[in-house]
Amino acid sequence: MLENLTDHTNVGAVFRSAAAIGVDAVLVTPQCADPLYRRSIRVSMGTVFQVPWTRIESWPEDVELLKEAGYVVAGMTLGEGAITLDELVAEDHENLALVFGTEGEGLTPETDRVLDRRVTIPMMNGVDSLNVAASSAVAFYATR
Repeated sequence: MLENLTDHTNVGAVFRSAAAIGVDAVLVTPQCADPLYRRSIRVSMGTVFQVPWTRIESWPEDVELLKEAGYVVAGMTLGEGAITLDELVAEDHENLALVFGTEGEGLTPETDRVLDRRVTIPMMNGVDSLNVAASSAVAFYATR
């Protein structure tokens, strides 16, 4: 799930990684950049037409629908109380939905409140985080 990503390049890159690694679908929030915008399509190498996707209209309320369907909803965050990506993988969830927040601010507080898990990718050498496109690729691969 892509929450409010504003950069079409990042949206396209996430779709390309999703296709390459075999993600089942991408869900985008109402404020997320359009995956069908020309720049998104080009950066995705056309994979926006391969990966099933839809725009969620009631966000973050519709997270409850995923939970009812048996999904564990894990948000990628630098926030307190986050487990590592390795710890999430070790939990071995059959149905997992990953949420990636907007560039800069990350996940909204409203979304953070409805997550089942808060997850971080540990960083080294003074780097605080990865770009959302890079972090999605790492998370997709780790949880495949």
